[in-house]
Amino acid sequence: MRVSLHHTPFTLIVFSAFMRAASARGKQHIMFQTFDVTSRPDQGPPRLKTLRAELSSEGFDGFLIPRSDLHQGEYVAPRDERLAWLTGFTGSAGFCAVLPEVAGVFIDGRYRVQVRDQVALEAFTPVPWPETGLDDWLKDNAKNGAIIGFDPWLHTKSEITKLQQGLEGTGITIKASENLIDRLWEDQPEPPKGTIRIHPDSFAGRSHVDKIKDLASDLSSSGQSTALISLPDSICWLLNIRGTDVPRNPVVHALAILNADGNVALFVDPDKLDEGVRVHLGDTVTLYEPEDFQEALKAIEGKMRVDPASAPLAVFDLLGEKAVEGKDPCVMPKACKTDAEINATREAHLRDGAAMVRFLAWLEDERDALLSGSGEPLTEIDVVTALEGFRRATNSLEDISFETIAGTGPNGAIVHYRVSTETNRVVQPGDLLLVDSGGQYVDGTTDITRTIAMGTPSEDAKLAFTRVLQGMIAIHRARWPEGLSGRYLDSLARAPLWMAGQDYDHGTGHGVGVFLSVHEGPQRISRVSDVPLKPGMILSNEPGYYREGEFGIRIENLIVVNPAPPLKGADDRKMLSFENLTWAPIDKRLILANRLSADERHWLNTYHQDVRVRLAHLLDEETRTWLTAATAPI
Repeated sequence: MRVSLHHTPFTLIVFSAFMRAASARGKQHIMFQTFDVTSRPDQGPPRLKTLRAELSSEGFDGFLIPRSDLHQGEYVAPRDERLAWLTGFTGSAGFCAVLPEVAGVFIDGRYRVQVRDQVALEAFTPVPWPETGLDDWLKDNAKNGAIIGFDPWLHTKSEITKLQQGLEGTGITIKASENLIDRLWEDQPEPPKGTIRIHPDSFAGRSHVDKIKDLASDLSSSGQSTALISLPDSICWLLNIRGTDVPRNPVVHALAILNADGNVALFVDPDKLDEGVRVHLGDTVTLYEPEDFQEALKAIEGKMRVDPASAPLAVFDLLGEKAVEGKDPCVMPKACKTDAEINATREAHLRDGAAMVRFLAWLEDERDALLSGSGEPLTEIDVVTALEGFRRATNSLEDISFETIAGTGPNGAIVHYRVSTETNRVVQPGDLLLVDSGGQYVDGTTDITRTIAMGTPSEDAKLAFTRVLQGMIAIHRARWPEGLSGRYLDSLARAPLWMAGQDYDHGTGHGVGVFLSVHEGPQRISRVSDVPLKPGMILSNEPGYYREGEFGIRIENLIVVNPAPPLKGADDRKMLSFENLTWAPIDKRLILANRLSADERHWLNTYHQDVRVRLAHLLDEETRTWLTAATAPI
């Protein structure tokens, strides 16, 4: 953390506390986030040339390179960064299709700007996805009779079935193959060997034995003898364990088979478990080496439930007729949090909110210095470093929940921007600074975005920010009949922008775990969501607006679904609503108060009052004074 002459004594105190906390945890001077350049566009073309030569020798006319790993997680271990290794693109979603003359990098609306900066455009062609499907792209670019290779351990059955259906009658076929990237990647990292820890029942709300018993009973009732669990967060949730195999996600790489008799077979590297974890798992869980997994599948008797949306296609191939398509049995129970999980999450958000307030107060000091011309220049890396420092000073931070996004000016328009030593930009007077961040605590996972005016914002920026705020408030205030999915709410957040001919190219909200993945399915607030929202589900509420080359705006709180309180004169029908979890001020300098309705102003003033009441006891006097001004009514 840089220390400028204009820093207040309180900031220095917090910095000292951060260093003491880091030292106590054995991590002094070590940040979770780094700013290294992880890939370079110039590495892509020679690697692409080598891959094409390999395709030719194998008799393929193309090959698919997904972002995903065997577990279909959004975040992958370094060993599984195949897409980044080949193309240079480091986004959390996308894939590449390589043909002899063209290589398409398929990216959604979050990454349209980022991909052009990270790939060699003379070798790779960005493809807007899902607007352009892979099947249509192959029809336009692959020759008749082309054979496209893919690794069946990295693609789900649903994905491959959809592609095959789209290619029917074209003469183009896809064929399972060993992974050609792994063959070419000479310095590919080893599989992760992170240690496993016990997640306390007091935070989980239920023991793993009880969870297994209930799911096994449901499995038996359905006439299935076993179920495959391949998602790491499902395994961690079921067994009340956490891991360190994937950066920012406290999950373990493993595979599990749930038996209808109430036992679980866990296929995991034994080096990841100490005696305490083995005792915790107990007789209900039998441990096997990962190498035993394929033979175990072949030996399955009866029907095995396998989720076609998350399990590798290779599993279906090994099981044959014994495979029965069905949902991962952990997904919905994991999504609907227990009272203990929600209470723990509330506590995590109070702690994180206090850290955010300290950070925002520090940033205000930096803003004043910027406008007065005193002190040192403030960079995006400074912002990220400071924020992690305030979270570490809680002495409770286990990790950040994703790479902090701190984009100033035009970098804020890159939705999933990651600052590096090469892109690090100095904050300029008048910039909008977008900061999207979160923490992993043993009692909860946080995710919050605030956009801050670093000077006098333009009228256009204020207008856009106010519309985004109105959309966010609309989601917070929503009531809806039980049984509706997030797609019915998504337009509430977009309506103020739509009325101005504006929009954003990402979902309005994603599910969030409890000391698990910050992006958790199946719950979403999105145009494509068809999963009914249920009590206990935690989601984000994060509308935004992005003007390429100028600024980005996003405001984000986490929310949890609750039964809606009764209303006088209402129909006799079950309704749901949201409870807010995130507590931190929203920058009033960006709000055009005269554009807000009376109800919207009331919501904002009430929210800010709640921020003061809930966080004041966690702050020192100087920061409480700042918070009082930052949350004064409009």
